[in-house]
Amino acid sequence: MSLPGYSPNKNLGKEKFHKSQHFDFSNGVRLAVGEEKPGIGGEPLPGQKIRPKYSMFPQGEGSDTPSWVAFDKQVLCFEAHFKEPVHESRVEQLRIRKCKIYFFLEDGTIQVVEPEKQNSGIPQGTLIRRHRIPLPPPHDEFHYEVQHFNINQEVVFYSRTFRITDCDLFTKKFLTKLGIRLNLPAPTPEDPYNSLRRQMEESMSPLRPYERSDTLRQFLDHDRRVLRFFCHWDDSETMFGDSRELVLHYFLADDTIEIREVTYPNSGRDAVPKFLHRRKLPKRAPPPTRQPGEITDRTVLNVFGPMGHGGRYILDNLKTGAVHEEFYKDCDLTIGAVINVWGRKVVVCDCDGFTKEYYRTKYGVEDFTPVTYKASPAPKPQKEPPPYNGFGSEEDSLCSCAGLLPKPPQKDFKKLMEKDRQGLESNILRFVGRMVSDNPIDSERKFIISFYLSDDTISIFEPPQRNSGMIGGKFLERGRIKKPGQELFKSQCSEYFKAEDLYVGARVCFNNQEFQLVDADEYVFSYMEQHAEEFPKGNIGTIISKLRSITEPKMKEIKQSFMMIDPENTGEIAYEPFRNLLMDMAGGGMSEHEIMTIGRHYCIQEQTEIDLGFLKALAQELLRKKHFESFPDMTNAFMHADEKRTGLLPVWESRTICKAFKLPLPDDLLKAILEKFENGKEEVEYNGFLSAINWRDSPVPTALPETPIKLFSAVQVKPKPLSQLTVSYKALVEELCGHTEEK
Repeated sequence: MSLPGYSPNKNLGKEKFHKSQHFDFSNGVRLAVGEEKPGIGGEPLPGQKIRPKYSMFPQGEGSDTPSWVAFDKQVLCFEAHFKEPVHESRVEQLRIRKCKIYFFLEDGTIQVVEPEKQNSGIPQGTLIRRHRIPLPPPHDEFHYEVQHFNINQEVVFYSRTFRITDCDLFTKKFLTKLGIRLNLPAPTPEDPYNSLRRQMEESMSPLRPYERSDTLRQFLDHDRRVLRFFCHWDDSETMFGDSRELVLHYFLADDTIEIREVTYPNSGRDAVPKFLHRRKLPKRAPPPTRQPGEITDRTVLNVFGPMGHGGRYILDNLKTGAVHEEFYKDCDLTIGAVINVWGRKVVVCDCDGFTKEYYRTKYGVEDFTPVTYKASPAPKPQKEPPPYNGFGSEEDSLCSCAGLLPKPPQKDFKKLMEKDRQGLESNILRFVGRMVSDNPIDSERKFIISFYLSDDTISIFEPPQRNSGMIGGKFLERGRIKKPGQELFKSQCSEYFKAEDLYVGARVCFNNQEFQLVDADEYVFSYMEQHAEEFPKGNIGTIISKLRSITEPKMKEIKQSFMMIDPENTGEIAYEPFRNLLMDMAGGGMSEHEIMTIGRHYCIQEQTEIDLGFLKALAQELLRKKHFESFPDMTNAFMHADEKRTGLLPVWESRTICKAFKLPLPDDLLKAILEKFENGKEEVEYNGFLSAINWRDSPVPTALPETPIKLFSAVQVKPKPLSQLTVSYKALVEELCGHTEEK
């Protein structure tokens, strides 16, 4: 006992003072439900036993992995049996029922399953569903755990006693690792009723030899596999008879045949379900009439003793008196064979792909030439639309003849999407044309002829000229233009001008007005050279092939002409004498566009480079105005992409990183700066590139105007006119003469 005033207070330092609910209502009745609930603050009451919340291993012991993860899909399996008494039966007194006990390690639940037996008459399957099973009284507040199971031991589940006889290999290893010593397996007692049934079944087995016909294997191997043949039956010899088309189905599962007739619309025949119902087709048809009992499966030779119970008989295993009938098999159905379908001669003409593969695999047949039994149908007369009546467009009038409900003509949407304007790619071919006229005023007028590749339309614009007497402006509205010399009212659609019809030197007629195309912009020549397969006038290979057809004496004359123009033998001459010489050489067989294509191909372009310091000043000035300062992040991105730390990255990857950081530089300026830091292998030295554009760490003194973009556009080298270029005629002569020498 402690002294007065010195007794310790148990509530000192205690923080939880909540009370558990010990009373509740159930169906309107007051009940005490707090037998397992603790007292104040979660402390157990005097004499109270708290049930464990876990199967065997309490939380906190062993691995930190939860049990539902560590023991997921791990189950202990025990083989057991129990005895079930049978009342009011003189055949059996008890029944031995075998079952399996599954113990799930993840949560300590148990499931009891009895394997199903055929014709047992007992509800089998899951006897006890999966849950935690309590121990038998008086320990029913606890549940079965792993240590409660062992071989050759009894367990009680809800007053039913199970005897464990054995377990699987995984269970043995698991229990052994836990330190549980396993008993020896015990035999399962024999069920007396099962033994009696087994004896009855064995006594019912016939002791005499009998014939067994196994058709199950054929059914399982070939079920739902059908051979299909296309047949022909010529019934034209009979009155009102004609030719019939049949489809024969041969079922491999049971060697039966089914025939269906092909009935066409308006043939005058009823569409019967089947021509021949599914059955075995005899080869000898119709077969002779048999007496009742003549066709049997077995033949009885002798009978001894009274009929019925106690009598004996002998069967004829040799089947000496059996009647054999021949039926059609798959080996009899070949292309060209004639089969007898109950007196009708049916010719097998063809088969489907599955049937061909079947005969090719099983019988090695390779010839499947079909039998022709009917003439090929006459070709249908081509429907010619009526001639154009002049109302609307020709395509619209043609669509009104295609059906009762007129539909608008379909446009080439794919071509429209591919050839429509995309950024700087205009997809418009612009030519300079002059009007062909006897009037000297009209012959001096210039026109801009635009061809739109998206829909093959043409528009003409006349630039205003001072003191010409012409106002200028739009000369022809945009639209498709028909080629001249076509009949107006005809059934076929008219031909319209296409892109390959327009080239420099061409003479075209637009709505009864002739134009001579005298020039084109740079985009026209570049587009035709890039799509040389569509434009023969811009295909350098086709033009060179045309020049190679020149005779050898003419070629020598050409060489002398070039040498006279170029006395210093530099191999280069101006474009104008080069053009005049080619025009005389071809004798009018080459157009102006082809000569310009040759000149562009063999011309010598002067390449001028822009100073790197000028590019740095332009880039830093733009980045400074846009307040771009993400240079450290760009450096990290470049180093992350450079896994080998070589300091080099491909050009496309460098451009991608710049676009990802939204670098505010024009594409042409960015391309020009990246080219300055290339190493000749399409790789960029990114450290120098980043240092060049970093206006914070590496500033460059600038004295640029307020608009650096316009200055950069002005400095960029633009292609010179073709008349100001020099052409390397030496390369052209070597190309042509080398071919002639090989000849």
